[in-house]
Amino acid sequence: MPLSESQLQTMVSINDTVSPEDVADIYLPLVRLVHLYYESARQLYVATSAFLGDPAQKVPYVIGIAGSVAVGKSSTARILQALLVSRAVAPKVDLVTTDGFLYPNRVLQERGIMHRKGFPESYDRRRLIQFMVDVKSGLPNLSVPIYSHLIYDIVDDQVQVVDRPDILIVEGLNVLQRGGQPSRRPQLFVSDFFDFSIYVDADETLLQEWYIDRFLRLRNTAFRDPSSYFRRYSELSAEEAITVARRIWREINWVNLRQNIEPTRERADLILEKGTNHTLEHVYLRKL
Repeated sequence: MPLSESQLQTMVSINDTVSPEDVADIYLPLVRLVHLYYESARQLYVATSAFLGDPAQKVPYVIGIAGSVAVGKSSTARILQALLVSRAVAPKVDLVTTDGFLYPNRVLQERGIMHRKGFPESYDRRRLIQFMVDVKSGLPNLSVPIYSHLIYDIVDDQVQVVDRPDILIVEGLNVLQRGGQPSRRPQLFVSDFFDFSIYVDADETLLQEWYIDRFLRLRNTAFRDPSSYFRRYSELSAEEAITVARRIWREINWVNLRQNIEPTRERADLILEKGTNHTLEHVYLRKL
């Protein structure tokens, strides 16, 4: 095991559970698979550049991770990042979440879509696509806005710098989505820039249960912070908190899951399917 149990716990989200057995049985084989794909892609890129007489420059291998709210995408992304580094698959592995490309709250409020936060229209898709173009162009020192779940908004004057990593992991709700309005002009999507993609899946009943559980835990922790956007929820009774969490899930997160997230499941190269207690029960790999 390249990760101790204490290290593993620092990577797992508040309502998630990942066992050492999951790491040994699922994540380590996944890292070996990614290593094979990464090396093959790198060799092909070098060979193509030589064929064209164009000196090869460093272009990151991009892994996309998608899935519902509360399914454990962030845990998967952080564990995968740590294992790729610890197993020396690549010297430098960066992780970016698409939360940083959400419009600031003031913009969402101006457009009347604050209640649609997390839906495709709540993201600055042009800026996100430009970031992916720049990544695959091998450009250095790219800036990514930082999102705070505590204040529920973009943090002013703070950025994450992405400087030509060997592997870049991009994690977000809708990163595998395609579609939109018909257009005569070619359309680009975030997923067009992925070399490998993962969808973290679970039954809707479990997702709702995990979301409510996370809400209750945050009610007793982060929501109590005076600077928390959700400070008002910390005063709710357990019964009131469950009612509020269930309503938010039903009116927002479940709608987004059904309309935008779940339909992208079959587009992934690999699906990690979770069962009770977040246990990884099935792995589906696209062969072709």
